[in-house]
Amino acid sequence: MKQVSNAGHSQSAIPDPAVKKEPAKVPTFLLSSSPHLAAVDNVPKIMWTVIAALLPAVAFSIYNFGFGVLSTILVTIIASVATEAVANKMRGRDLSIFDGSAVLTGLLLAMTLPPGFPKGYAALGAIFAIAIGKQIFGGLGYNIFNPALLGRAFLQASFSVKMTTWVAPVTIDAITTATPLGSYKFEKIMTPYFDMFMGNIGGCIGETSALFILIGGIFLLIKKYADWRIPVSYLGTVFIVGGLFWILNPAQYPDPIFHMFSGGLLLGAFFMATDMVTSPVTPKGAWIFGVGAGIVLIVIRLFGGLPEGVMYSILFMNGFVPLINRYTRPKIFGEKK
Repeated sequence: MKQVSNAGHSQSAIPDPAVKKEPAKVPTFLLSSSPHLAAVDNVPKIMWTVIAALLPAVAFSIYNFGFGVLSTILVTIIASVATEAVANKMRGRDLSIFDGSAVLTGLLLAMTLPPGFPKGYAALGAIFAIAIGKQIFGGLGYNIFNPALLGRAFLQASFSVKMTTWVAPVTIDAITTATPLGSYKFEKIMTPYFDMFMGNIGGCIGETSALFILIGGIFLLIKKYADWRIPVSYLGTVFIVGGLFWILNPAQYPDPIFHMFSGGLLLGAFFMATDMVTSPVTPKGAWIFGVGAGIVLIVIRLFGGLPEGVMYSILFMNGFVPLINRYTRPKIFGEKK
């Protein structure tokens, strides 16, 4: 840089073009907020894996009830995805239909419907599940209640007769069109365990075969996409509490094995109660959630007017999740009592 003297003072003048500027130094570190650990899992991967885990039960439902249930599944999935896209457009958000969450909601809703349920009503339930159960709260990650179960609750309240109308499975050795829970509650008829385990019974599309639900559920536990504490505490509470009532009065109440294999308990325990958004995030909270849902379910099954209560037990505990998370937070390292 040349210096020019002016009245005894020196000051900077025009830069010398012959002198090259040194390149600006680039920081060698990046400041950002937590988390700092990179993970290979993401929302789309988790959602599509859960969908894959449901495929064995879906395949059996088609075998058990015929290809008519496939059209019901497609209707609820298409309605869910379309509603998600419209909601994204109205809110000025990027399309989220490819993350698999809307597809999963539609699939789970279909799995909880009777095989002969009208397709138009099923689509209406899917629209409600996405619009009211998910998007009205802000989208994925902000919803309080499980969207698929909320959609089913809407259909149960709106079309109760259709929601309790069952059709006979197409399998040759099917036992009856009624569900095992309905047969026992109103007629005290016990369905054989083997038929409930294999799925040769009447019921909702995706809840009849305990075997295929367990295959998908155990797969999710192995992948750690579901917190094992929730199904263990949920199923364990139903088994223990239901078993106590059976011991007290075996003529009036069913045994705990019947509770395990009947209704939508296994489907709800592995695929709905474990929903990452609507279940507790703390280990202690997961135990509380499962125990609470199990108690509510037994109360409804044994003393309520309905034979089944999985949907209500999970939705009921969903409402307590913020409170459970708040009071089961782990102690901050270094915090004084």
